[in-house]
Amino acid sequence: MTNTATVGPEKVVSFHYVLKNDGGDVIDMSEEGFPQLYLHGAQNIIPGLEQAMSGHAAGDQFSIAVPPEEGYGRRFEDAVQKVERSVIPPEVPLRVGMQLGMEGPDGQALPAWVTEVNDEHVVLDFNHPLAGQTLHFELMVAEVRSATSVELEQGHPTIVSSCCSDPNCSSNK
Repeated sequence: MTNTATVGPEKVVSFHYVLKNDGGDVIDMSEEGFPQLYLHGAQNIIPGLEQAMSGHAAGDQFSIAVPPEEGYGRRFEDAVQKVERSVIPPEVPLRVGMQLGMEGPDGQALPAWVTEVNDEHVVLDFNHPLAGQTLHFELMVAEVRSATSVELEQGHPTIVSSCCSDPNCSSNK
């Protein structure tokens, strides 16, 4: 029996990807044998990627470019802040590149990335590290299946995929 399910609302999708920047440098990729899973329509992945996945089926391979507005947004220079080192608890071992969970003025959680550390100051960037970048994806849809009622209720996949109908998929070996 052939799986003819296509990516659309209320589908759980597993896919392999390679993500590159404008210069062609690999930024991220799925691990071999471990595709990325998401619930289509539940905002589990960036909008431009989710939109591009619509209508595809298991085995489809394609490339897309996602502009900042459909990815992690524009970059805002005023979202970079220099704070006193004393603002961060001393037991937190700060290092450039690490992500911190900060609290906004209304108590909301705000992720920040450390871009500079010295004895007196820490520079925090509240922009996502990929903000302002066009994202170049090479994609392969591994599996498309209907979401369970539990997955629909919680808004994300819960069951690890048995992977795919593709006999060449490393998860099937």
